[in-house]
Amino acid sequence: MHRRLIAPGALTASLLLAIPASAASHVPGAPGIGDPYYPTYGNGGYDVSHYDLRLKYQPATDELEGTATLLATTTQDLSRFDLDFLLDVDEVRVNGVRAAFATSGEHELEITPRTPLSKGSAVTVVVRYSGVPSSEQAYGFTSWHRTPDGGVGANEPESAWWWFPSNDHPLDKATYDVSVLVPDGSQAISNGTLQSTSSRLGWTRWNWRSNKPQATYLATLAVGRFDVTTGTTESGIPVINAYSKDLGDNYAAARASVERTGEVADWLAEYFGPYPFNSLGGYVPNTNTGYALETQTRPFYSPRQFANGTNVSVVVHELAHQWYGDSVSVAGWKDIWVNEGFARYAQWLWSEHEGEGTAQELADYVYAVHPADDPFWTVKPGDPGPEHQFDLAVYDRGALALQALRNEIGDTDFFAILKGWPTKFAYGNASVADFRAYAEQVSGESLTALFDTWLFQASKPATPAARASVAPVTPPKSWKEIAATNSVHIHSPSGGV
Repeated sequence: MHRRLIAPGALTASLLLAIPASAASHVPGAPGIGDPYYPTYGNGGYDVSHYDLRLKYQPATDELEGTATLLATTTQDLSRFDLDFLLDVDEVRVNGVRAAFATSGEHELEITPRTPLSKGSAVTVVVRYSGVPSSEQAYGFTSWHRTPDGGVGANEPESAWWWFPSNDHPLDKATYDVSVLVPDGSQAISNGTLQSTSSRLGWTRWNWRSNKPQATYLATLAVGRFDVTTGTTESGIPVINAYSKDLGDNYAAARASVERTGEVADWLAEYFGPYPFNSLGGYVPNTNTGYALETQTRPFYSPRQFANGTNVSVVVHELAHQWYGDSVSVAGWKDIWVNEGFARYAQWLWSEHEGEGTAQELADYVYAVHPADDPFWTVKPGDPGPEHQFDLAVYDRGALALQALRNEIGDTDFFAILKGWPTKFAYGNASVADFRAYAEQVSGESLTALFDTWLFQASKPATPAARASVAPVTPPKSWKEIAATNSVHIHSPSGGV
């Protein structure tokens, strides 16, 4: 063995060199992804590529047990990172090793791995947990809906916290495997394709898979007693719909509406391009909520939407979101117009299709019925603020903006934009500014003034989106059905369709 003498100063330098150069840069990940509307939603420092959720749910008591496995990649050197979650955590492992964990704030689960994580590392996070979702609240509300025969996780902009730990922001989209064990006689409904079911000792396991990137708020789980129907669209997409057995008088109207899902999706594809996913459907649980939600591949509808009979218009709205909102998701929650204005405009196009009023007639009517001093015009659809994110103006004024764009650039370019946008940003994220830039690219026109007038001014535009000089006093025939969906935009206290 050879030894050499090292001077004290050199020894200090040698010890510093022995510590990995990156160790000093390992810091906690941010407890929010950086969205100004919701500063604590999502988290910094990593990106999730896949969620594997293995769950057991007892409808009688609303007890949920779960093991969530997250596959992620770090985007910075991390000493600690957060997940968004509310239920009780029993154990956390990072790369197979037990990790320390603690809770903070309204919904933060802080995880400290035994060994710091370097930027660019592949990370596997396993969280074992349990709890009663309906007993949990954050910010004074819940996104878990108890039903007479089970429960439902569905809300916007947040619902994941009540049933799985996540990086809860649309910027971090991932694929999903959701496996749910429920008592025989109950069904577990989720997103994507039903891979298999198996029964043993009084329990049935339902295995669902979403193989395209999916935002966390678009993941859904419903357990109850459902009538499940299956079919295939004319274009070959499998359809799975589910209806609670205890919808009562709303059952027939709900089924008469949602069973047209395949027809509507094929029709929308004519405007928006090929359907972006490999499964379709919808479900109607027996909830007392009033809203619908575009949960990916399988929208959620509340029974209330069918209290006055069939409502295919709301089905059009939620399916339009599969392109505008699900495949192409918001870059930030201020960009909600790129979801809601387009889904509303799809309803206007459906009205044209059904011969119940053109989009122009609907635009004229909306413009006419809101006088200049109506608060409707104070909401700016291009950046409405979190307190007005799901106001009616985001939908109706948002659709007016699209009619104004259509009149400005002509049908050829307008419909080329509607179809091209979901292809250009497929399975990703985009902003209002991105849409304006794309519309300018396709049309060859400067559209800054038009977008500013219709999306960013807190006042009624001086001239309507209409070409007609006098707007009709009588609403188009479709207006009643379209207006019937307006109540479903109101979440309490947050959310929209």
